[in-house]
Amino acid sequence: MQKVRKVKEGAIPTALGTVVTGLGLGMRSINSALGWGIAGFGAAHILLGVIDLIEH
Repeated sequence: MQKVRKVKEGAIPTALGTVVTGLGLGMRSINSALGWGIAGFGAAHILLGVIDLIEH
């Protein structure tokens, strides 16, 4: 039987938010408003993920 590794609640949104924030910051040279919007969306995911990590 395989072991199932349990991921801490909040780790996935935090990691995903980090990737999305980086993508948004990279897109600023193409379209500044869109890049900042995507970066803000990613930053919100980081914040919510960290809150989940601390809470649980």
